[in-house]
Amino acid sequence: MRIQIINLRKYYLIAFAATVLTGMPGISEATNSYFAHGYSARSKALAGATTALPQDALTAAVNPAGTAYVGDRLDVEVELFSPRRQFTVEGRPTLAPGSFPLNPGTTESDSEWFPVPAFGWSHKIGAQQSIGIAFYGNGGVNTDFVAKSNPLCSAGRNGIFCAGTTGVDFAQAFIVPNYAHSFSAGKLSLGIAPIFAVQRFKARGLSTLGRFSSDINHLSNQGYDYSYGGGVRVGALAEPIPGLRIGVSYKSRIFMSPFRDYSGLFAGKGDFDIPESFNFGISWDINDRFTTVFDLEHIRFSQINSLGNPFLPNLFTSRLGDENGPALGLRDMTIFKLGAQWRQNPSWTWRAGISYGQQPIPSSEVLLNTLVPGVQEFHLTTGFSWAPDKDDELSFAFMYSPENSVKGPNPLNPGQTIELQAYQLSFQLGWSRRF
Repeated sequence: MRIQIINLRKYYLIAFAATVLTGMPGISEATNSYFAHGYSARSKALAGATTALPQDALTAAVNPAGTAYVGDRLDVEVELFSPRRQFTVEGRPTLAPGSFPLNPGTTESDSEWFPVPAFGWSHKIGAQQSIGIAFYGNGGVNTDFVAKSNPLCSAGRNGIFCAGTTGVDFAQAFIVPNYAHSFSAGKLSLGIAPIFAVQRFKARGLSTLGRFSSDINHLSNQGYDYSYGGGVRVGALAEPIPGLRIGVSYKSRIFMSPFRDYSGLFAGKGDFDIPESFNFGISWDINDRFTTVFDLEHIRFSQINSLGNPFLPNLFTSRLGDENGPALGLRDMTIFKLGAQWRQNPSWTWRAGISYGQQPIPSSEVLLNTLVPGVQEFHLTTGFSWAPDKDDELSFAFMYSPENSVKGPNPLNPGQTIELQAYQLSFQLGWSRRF
């Protein structure tokens, strides 16, 4: 009877967690461009350096091989994420035919606070096999430049592009079932995680770009459109000598259905696949209380036309929405992550970390990236876990990404420059239950 009660309690907790997450607002986070620097409070407190240090059921978001070591558990988390973004235009506008001038001055995005849910569950199905499921997200573009009077606009028009309130709302959600198998008395594990992805996108205030679009009727102000697709992540984790762990993982390109309502904006008639990425990590237990971690992550933005195509010279040969049409011009990004963890006693664990990756926006690509100013490079993190008993644990993480900027010419208005600026704050709280 006691076993039945425990099992019922476990599944009621899982059902309750799923209900809470379903009711949360849209997922929004952008730290390494539009990829998160970590996916659980423990991971984020270590600046995301957890490829070789699995500690919760969300480890499958980085390395599914880690599921072999986290046991039977449930992790429910929510983050309060605050990106602060603006752009500054300098130089007098040139009202020449074919130009696209912006009004000089600084414009700030009004959208500043976003709740971000995450969920993970894992279960051992034998001495060497484990299964799990993770739910998490990327996104956090969500710019919102409220329409204000603009002397460059014709009568009756306003806003930064003379088309009213301007901005985009973009988010991704991932459902990741995963399987891991350990070998060699637990010194090696392999994992696989199919990825099921959903994307949501909305753009408004871009209609004045119509003369550059292949389909002006599917360029802007079409409401929310949704995209669906899938891919896979595979990983391995080994402990060649006691206390030293090495982890690697690879996430394939995630092939998504196109945003058909925005086929006149995104290259390839609305294509917006998710780029592949690679992770490598090392963790070292210096002693039974202190662990250091190092990760390297590489994201291949350039392989996706709607992300990697440059604005110029593509604008001279194609239009927005064409296969080789102008886009954001993002470079590939490599992020270095370093963290440390101190287990003070069985109840308290303290963490800190730092990461760096050169932001992916070249100075030549600032015009379209006013809508998605993902210019962050450094992330400073800290956090802790507190276990009031042997089954439950509360974890907290804080992240500060210092202000960074990129400045370049307005490619459609000689003599003007545009500077993208942003800084970010994040607070995450997680609750875990071991079974």
